[in-house]
Amino acid sequence: MDDPGLHSRLAALDSELEEGDITEKGYQKRRTLLFSQYNVGLDMSDVGPSNQQVYHIRNDPAPQFNRRDSGRGDSAHSPRPFSTNLESGAMTSATVTQHGGIGMSRETTMVGSTQEYGGIDAVGGGARTNYGPGQLHVRNGSMSQQSLNPRDSIATSMHVRNPSATSGAASIPSPATYQQPQCDYNRQHPHISGPIEYPVNPGYGGPSSPARESRENTLGGYFSDFTAAGYDHNNMMHRYSGEQGIPFSPSVAVPPPMLSSNDLPPPGAVNHMLPLDPRDVPFAVYDPHNSDTPMSKFDNLASVLRHRAGSVPKQSAYIVLDSRGKEMAACSWEKLASRAEKVAQVIRDKSNLYRGDRVALVYRDVEVIEFAVALFGCFIAGVVAVPINNLEDYQRLNYVLTTTQSHLALTTDNNLKVFQRDLTTQKLSWPRGVEWWKTNEFGSWRPGKNQEVPALSVPDLAYIDFARSPEGELRGVVMSHRTIMHQMACLSAIISTVPYDDSNDTFNPGLRDRSGRPVSGRPTGDTLVSYLDPRQGIGMIFGALLAVYGGQTTVWLSQATATTPGLYANIITRYKATLCLADYPALKLVAYNYQKEPLVTRNFQKRLTVDFSTVRFMLIDALTVDPAFHEILADRWLRPLGNTRARDAVAPMLCLPEHGGMVISMRDWLGGEERMGCPLHQPEEREDSELEEPEDVTSPRVGVGVNGYSSLLSGGITKKVGKKVTELTEVLLDKEALKTNDVVVLAIGEEAQKKAGDPGVVRVGAFGYPIPDATLAVVDPETLLLCAPNVIGEIWVDSPSLSGGFWALTKQTENIFHARPYRFEEGNPHPVGLELEFLRTGLLGCVIEGKIFVLGLYEDRLRQKVEWVEEGAEGREEFRYFFVQHLVVSIMNNIPKIYDCSAFDVYVNEEHLPIILLESQAASTAPTSAGGVARQLDIALLDQLSERCMDVLLDEHHLRVYCVMITAPNTLPRVLKNGRKEIGNMLCRNEFHSGTLPCVHVKFGVHRAVLNLPIGIDPVGGIWSQLATQSRQEILLMQEKQYSGVDYREVVIDDRTSTPLNNFSSIVDLLQWRVARQAEELSYCTIDARCREGKNVTWKKLDTKIAAIAAQIKNKWKVKAGDHVVLMYTHSEDFVFAVHACFCLGVVAVPLAPLDQNRLSEDIPALLHMIADFSVKAILVNTEVDHLLKGKPLSTHLKQSAAVLDIHMPPIHNTAKPPKTNSGCRELGLTMKADWVQPGFVALVWTYWTPDQRRIAVGLGHDTIMGMCKVMKETCQMTSSRPVVGCVRSTSGVGFVVSLLMGVFVGAPTYLVSPVDFAQNPLSLFLTLSRYKIKDTYATPQMLDHAISTMPAKGFTMLELKNMMITCEGRPRPDIFQRVRLHFATAGLDRTAINTIYSHVLNPMIASRSYTNTEPIELWLDTKALRRGLVYPVDLETHQNALLVQDSGMVPVSTQVAVVNPETCMLCRTGEYGEIWVESEACVKSFYGSKDTFDADRFNGKTMDGDLRITYVRTGDLGFLHTVSRPIGPGGAQVEMQVLFVLGSIGETFEVNGLSHFPMDIEDSVERCHRNIVSGGSSAVFQAGGLVVVLVEVRVKSYLASMVPVIVNAILNEHQLVVDIVAFVGKGDFPRSRLGEKQRGKILASWVTRKMYLPPLYPPNWHSIAGASTKLTLPHRRTIAQFGIRDTDRNENHETGQPPTIVETAHSMTGGGDEKYGVDSPIELADNQLNNRSLVELPAFYAGSPIGEILMEGSESTNYHHSITSSTPMIPTISPPPPKSPKRQPIPYQQNFYIVHPSVADGGGGVDSVAAPETQSPVGHREGK
Repeated sequence: MDDPGLHSRLAALDSELEEGDITEKGYQKRRTLLFSQYNVGLDMSDVGPSNQQVYHIRNDPAPQFNRRDSGRGDSAHSPRPFSTNLESGAMTSATVTQHGGIGMSRETTMVGSTQEYGGIDAVGGGARTNYGPGQLHVRNGSMSQQSLNPRDSIATSMHVRNPSATSGAASIPSPATYQQPQCDYNRQHPHISGPIEYPVNPGYGGPSSPARESRENTLGGYFSDFTAAGYDHNNMMHRYSGEQGIPFSPSVAVPPPMLSSNDLPPPGAVNHMLPLDPRDVPFAVYDPHNSDTPMSKFDNLASVLRHRAGSVPKQSAYIVLDSRGKEMAACSWEKLASRAEKVAQVIRDKSNLYRGDRVALVYRDVEVIEFAVALFGCFIAGVVAVPINNLEDYQRLNYVLTTTQSHLALTTDNNLKVFQRDLTTQKLSWPRGVEWWKTNEFGSWRPGKNQEVPALSVPDLAYIDFARSPEGELRGVVMSHRTIMHQMACLSAIISTVPYDDSNDTFNPGLRDRSGRPVSGRPTGDTLVSYLDPRQGIGMIFGALLAVYGGQTTVWLSQATATTPGLYANIITRYKATLCLADYPALKLVAYNYQKEPLVTRNFQKRLTVDFSTVRFMLIDALTVDPAFHEILADRWLRPLGNTRARDAVAPMLCLPEHGGMVISMRDWLGGEERMGCPLHQPEEREDSELEEPEDVTSPRVGVGVNGYSSLLSGGITKKVGKKVTELTEVLLDKEALKTNDVVVLAIGEEAQKKAGDPGVVRVGAFGYPIPDATLAVVDPETLLLCAPNVIGEIWVDSPSLSGGFWALTKQTENIFHARPYRFEEGNPHPVGLELEFLRTGLLGCVIEGKIFVLGLYEDRLRQKVEWVEEGAEGREEFRYFFVQHLVVSIMNNIPKIYDCSAFDVYVNEEHLPIILLESQAASTAPTSAGGVARQLDIALLDQLSERCMDVLLDEHHLRVYCVMITAPNTLPRVLKNGRKEIGNMLCRNEFHSGTLPCVHVKFGVHRAVLNLPIGIDPVGGIWSQLATQSRQEILLMQEKQYSGVDYREVVIDDRTSTPLNNFSSIVDLLQWRVARQAEELSYCTIDARCREGKNVTWKKLDTKIAAIAAQIKNKWKVKAGDHVVLMYTHSEDFVFAVHACFCLGVVAVPLAPLDQNRLSEDIPALLHMIADFSVKAILVNTEVDHLLKGKPLSTHLKQSAAVLDIHMPPIHNTAKPPKTNSGCRELGLTMKADWVQPGFVALVWTYWTPDQRRIAVGLGHDTIMGMCKVMKETCQMTSSRPVVGCVRSTSGVGFVVSLLMGVFVGAPTYLVSPVDFAQNPLSLFLTLSRYKIKDTYATPQMLDHAISTMPAKGFTMLELKNMMITCEGRPRPDIFQRVRLHFATAGLDRTAINTIYSHVLNPMIASRSYTNTEPIELWLDTKALRRGLVYPVDLETHQNALLVQDSGMVPVSTQVAVVNPETCMLCRTGEYGEIWVESEACVKSFYGSKDTFDADRFNGKTMDGDLRITYVRTGDLGFLHTVSRPIGPGGAQVEMQVLFVLGSIGETFEVNGLSHFPMDIEDSVERCHRNIVSGGSSAVFQAGGLVVVLVEVRVKSYLASMVPVIVNAILNEHQLVVDIVAFVGKGDFPRSRLGEKQRGKILASWVTRKMYLPPLYPPNWHSIAGASTKLTLPHRRTIAQFGIRDTDRNENHETGQPPTIVETAHSMTGGGDEKYGVDSPIELADNQLNNRSLVELPAFYAGSPIGEILMEGSESTNYHHSITSSTPMIPTISPPPPKSPKRQPIPYQQNFYIVHPSVADGGGGVDSVAAPETQSPVGHREGK
């Protein structure tokens, strides 16, 4: 410094100090200010002679923010001698550990004395090498790695933070490369991008900047025999992981996103609070028992323990008390050391372990002495201790043993017996590869004659502390001996500065006699009273480690002592405790007990008066400070019981239980806070710093006696301690400002205490300054940017007292223990990284006046998007933040009957939604007395508690609660903290997501909390309205219209004779031609279950059989042309004969599958209704069905049902044995008439049955039959040389065409495989396909599922199969292709042979992938666009909720498809979907028997903007055409293909807020969201009365309330839809068809009428008609629980006298019963509480209305048949409900209409019935798959 002005002012300042004009504190302040004015730092060379010694003791000779580095530079290569500062009686922090630098960063490698310690052994090769102190493996690139011992388990590349070899001024670091942030910082969920380089800030390096060395390797190099690479559990969540592994707080060291020029802050506005500069320990730390022994001479705790055994052998080390305060065990230092030596000897001699191997310590908390013996025995033996503090948790025990590769476990005999008993009880095996030793049987070690104590050879690692993160993840924190020694030095220094209460004694406590004992009589060493767990965390640090380091006596007692009033105070008095280690829960219990009954404490032991005068520190382990309780603790417990400095004794400690338990902040009297680099006063409290401060003569100085003299034995002269610095500061913060993470201090200190009750304030207490040598920063946890001075952020800390990382978790170690913050510089758009590394504590708080204020964990902070937009903040999301602790206080203070509570938020639908969990006795069903009856839940009370909770949080915090869940007391998941269980927020959230919370009541507040529900263009008209259609047309204006091309095939040629098959007008004429041309060739053959052929039927024999049956029908049974006959056959040749016989007679054939004995309640009414509707003249059967119908149970049932319905049963004729004849049809004159082949003549009626048993009948003429055959032949390229196979569903559709028509049409043999045989042996079908080299076949998804699940693909080949047509009546299942391909791959099935066809009731083949030589074309569609009617393909990686759809193929020959708007009848454009219209020769002409104009219009579709000459058939299905290119041309050329995608039936969709939803997609989300939901179509979503209802089938009926939020969230997140009601039914109570398909119609009708069971098909007097002997059981489908989601004011309509509407009744269902409002019984009812009556009757408002009639149809009404068969479209409407009162807001959903879609819903219309079989089931066997 060569500035003369500065020198002159310094000289004047020195003279003032020498003359006594200013105090030392004033001198330091003015001198610091002076240097800052001249922009220079403190330097030893500039300090005046009079102050040289002071600054050598107190000051670091480095400028601010780089001060620690110059000291570090000396440590690596030029270690200072040990006596550097002993001459002055003081010691800088550089000499706390022998060769460490000032402000050494955490986890520096342990360096022993040069003559004793020979270096660190590590993995490598060769012999041991001795290293000097400057040659250790520290993080310095300039040091060469030596050859090392391969047997050692300590690796070379620990995560250490040692100084580098450089020193001096700061050097400019090289640019560092970082990854692009993995998150959008305005959102919570990240998107990963590539790496981007950002330069490290050259101007600011922080406390360790220029000397910060490069990291060598990660934590994987800790050990040679167990590396992180082998055990890195990357799949485990760490603190900053959220739902399903997505980070919700980025913990990777990545910079924030680059800002644009517009986003740059203005010049001078960059305001980061830079990291606080570390303080120093201003004196040397000496042994409390001998002030001549500096603790820096010891390298590890093992050597300290030997010192204790030699210096104070008889002093008590441990005293253990039981729950009554009686001594259980005691141990002296000599005994402790000798036993530890014995353990070490046994380990060395008998364990075969190497130095650094892990040893598990398995002890109970009361076994403190045994644990300490084992722990220090491990230290002495040179192995790494692994404490395990929960023996009952076998999974945790096994995990720790396996992860750490511990092969030796130390325990006690008692523990081993209990463990053996527990393993036997739980039927678990012993952990493998672990040897168990009982240390209580080892005894003590005594050296023999001439035997010296074995030399210590300790590894760098001391122990691994396993603890659970807030998410419940078990992680081990590694602690080295070097770290431990620095921890102990810091804590000892802090404790040594705590003033004694010596007001009654003027003798200098530092003076000692000859033996070294204090003359004043003050006891040597401290006595610690603790009840915290001594096996981990802070309890272990104080109770085991610091006990040895400081030589204190540890009195350990059980936590149960706190429950006995007066016992805890008695123990403190009895043992004259100077230190007490406690936590808030127990202290509150003790203090409040004293307030209630003070005499119980004072008179607990008459001979011993309670006296707290010895207590110097009441250490409280906490994460947040409770200043209100501090007043009670100090003024109303400590002070009345004798402690005169009660306020100074209370010391909350900020510990890190997840990271080793180390203290990072507590109150101390060390001083040095003025050099932390932050303001120490609030702006309004700051005074002129240049004015000297008057000395407070009442405050003694540390190291200065009351008589005014000082002694070097007490540590030298230090600065005066002011009250302002050491007191526990508390502040009042503005509550509203905290919601935006801003810190607005309203009051501080005493003023804060006075105004603590003011509204709108939050009282927060400080812990103190950071511990010495700690660098602290406040960082934004999302952006990793340094926070501004008055902003809440995450507290990051760096200190050599902290661990270096997790065990075997490399990534988490790097992200959490070595995190780097960033900052912005003026004019630089790039975030600049600080060359500092910190530990992320996960604590949110701020720094005020240099002291740490903590508001809670990151996980304990909720966020919520605001419902308004601030001016100028458009386009940017804005959040408000809430801390769980503040919410809990509000709930507990304002709501009665709450036992405990917690809160968290969930990320659903791109929004953070708050969840509140309450524990209340009102939610308990436990009996009031032992053996009593379980209590019933008071649902009304639970509902009131939930509403009250929502209102309180809204009023006090403006928090809009999404969901409140209530459980019984002590049922929420908890974490252990200090041996006490506390609710774990993250564990609760994990169980919330999994739906396993033991919740009995749930209430939602979606109307307040959910803000981002989408609304369509036309909320009233929906997506097909003119307005919505026009908006889509404007978007897609330039796109083409959707219609396919046509491949017309006018002529179809027979491949054998080249005869045009279109010459034949009917299949009858074509059959006669086949008989004439190939009479003796095979036409039909039956294959049985054993794959054996039946009798071959030639074409001639086929003709004679047909002729015989036709003659019998005509002549014997008098059936005429135009009459209807039901053909009820099994899948056999008899069925073929009967069908063709009807064709040649002109009789209308109505094929029907045999009745199923298991579903007679459905099949018999279906048959009877069909007989009545079609005027059936006869029922033709074969022998099997004849026996079935004539059986007594079925025949009686059939006759009685016919009598009830007043239906005449037609005769039943068996055609199995017709009269023999040798004549064919033409010989008998059975030929077709011209009228029969006219377009209007119906030859065949196909009946389809929807899953809910609605009948759809279509009539086919001969022209349609021939058209279907033509389309299939040409599309599938079928020839006469390849036979066909028919199997299932042969009564209609593709099954009928293939089984009965295609063989005749192409002239190929047809093989018949019975569905019954296939069900019993699926292999029979595939063997048939393989044996006869079938080229084309068909299958259904159900039969393929059955085959895949029951048979292996062995014993046959499918190389010849080129076209397996899988019929799909709607959207194809995406999984069926992959399942079939993988299962039959070994059989040689080509993947291009698996083809889906779009089969509809109006056309069995609208689209097909046959012979396109392509795999299914898959598209991922944006569901948000899909709900608006748009088709927008996306990438799954960017749209996780995208919908997967597969194409249904291309249009076949002679077929054209158009996609049309169903309302405007205009062609849709590419990019939107519409109704599929088809024009083809294969389309049927009408719904048979229907006179409805709506049904007729479906066959007369005309496009308004297309070719009006084309008449389309409207399918009622939604879909779109999509053009793709595939390399299927010659030479792999790309060929464009126009494929059809089917989305689903338009009748099944429903609209909410103008958006369309497909129920199947919502149901898929529901069935995937929870494991308790039965898989395979076990949910139903429908809309009734304007309500969206979800009905779910569950396996387990307990705690269904916990499943409701999971279901609601899944739907909300994936479909942006809030359902109104969630109802549950038990397993097996879900209405299904015979094929397992859900029966939506029955579910809808049953739920709306509140009768969740199968509708009875019989009149009320059925039993009286049938007789008493007839038994009929109707399975009930009962709702076991029902929950309302949307909340409404239930009382309003009742107040006005208006009847409730469906909406109001349903909305009032919170799963509970309030009969006043007509809602359900309690949310969960036992089976014996359910009856057959409706739980909630239909509101009287609908009595007599159309909806009332329709709702009752199909249940108990005798007019059921009439209601179904009526031609009126089923679109009932009702009158709107009475007007609501003004204060009630309408729900923004559709009007309260009961929606029942028209017959389009099932693809057809016509005559409908209630039940029908789907497949043939002879003799009651289920058939068809």
